[in-house]
Amino acid sequence: MHWQTTRHRIAFERPRVMGIVNVTPDSFSDGGRHVDTAAAIAHCEALVREGADILDIGGESTRPGAQPPAADEEAARVLPVLRAALTLGVPVSVDTSQPALMRQALDLGVDIVNDVRSLARPGALQLLAAHGSAGVCLMHMRGEPDSMDAQAQYGDVVAEVADFLRRRLQDAVAAGVAAGRIVVDPGIGFAKTAAHNLALLQRQRELLDIGRPLLVGWSRKGTLGQVTGRPVGERLAASVAAALAAVARGAAIVRVHDVAATVDALKVWRAAEQGRLAPT
Repeated sequence: MHWQTTRHRIAFERPRVMGIVNVTPDSFSDGGRHVDTAAAIAHCEALVREGADILDIGGESTRPGAQPPAADEEAARVLPVLRAALTLGVPVSVDTSQPALMRQALDLGVDIVNDVRSLARPGALQLLAAHGSAGVCLMHMRGEPDSMDAQAQYGDVVAEVADFLRRRLQDAVAAGVAAGRIVVDPGIGFAKTAAHNLALLQRQRELLDIGRPLLVGWSRKGTLGQVTGRPVGERLAASVAAALAAVARGAAIVRVHDVAATVDALKVWRAAEQGRLAPT
C-alpha cells in the first residue's frame, strides 16, 4: 500500500518516521520548547537532518486534561511553521481538528491533515473530500482531552477501536475521500488505560484488517512511564522499544519525538529482518 498526499506518494517498502513538532506551551513532554516560531522552524530542520520522513506540526496540546486554545491562537502558532516546513523537502502534516485551520494549511500546500478527532467537527470531512489529494490520518479517541480519561471503558478495546476506525474510514470514503489518501491511528493514550494501550500493541495485527496503513504514536506516553517507572524526560529507550514493537506488528508509520534514535533503531531492525544491510 501507499499513502497519497498533496505533494508526495508515500510508499511503505520500509517503516516511515513522523517527527513531532509541538508549537505549544503545554504539551505533555516538550511544552514550551518550540512555542517560539524560530525555535519550531529550527526543530523542523533538525528533525529532517535526523532522518524524519514526515513532519507533524501542531498547535494544540491533547494531553489528558488539556484545554484547547482559541482557534486564532492555534493558527497563529502553526501557520508560520508550516510555511517554512514546506520548503524542507519532506511531507508536512498539520495536527489539528479545526476546519478553518485545515483550510488555511491546505491552501499553503500542506500534505496531510492529522486529526485526533477523526474529522468529526462540522465541515472537516467535507473540506477534505473537496480537496482531492491531501492525506488524512483518522485517529481513535473518545470525548475530549479534558474529559477523555473518564471514558476509558471497553469490553474489548481492540475490537472497539477497530470498529470505530473502520466506520470512520467508510464515512470518509463515502464522503469522497479516496481510500488511498487515508491512514488510521489507534490513539495510544487517548481515552485508554495502560492495560488498553498494551492490549492494542499486543494485538495490533488485528487492526491491519481495516485495510489501510497504520500510524502509531507511543513516544514518551504515560504507559511507558508505568512500565519503566521513568519520568517523561527519561523515556527515550522505552519509546524506541515501543516503536520497534509497533513496527514488528505491522505499523507503517511511527510518530516520535526522538527521530535520530528511532531511525537508527529501525535501520538495525530492518537489517536483522533481512539479514543484510538495507538500502537507506
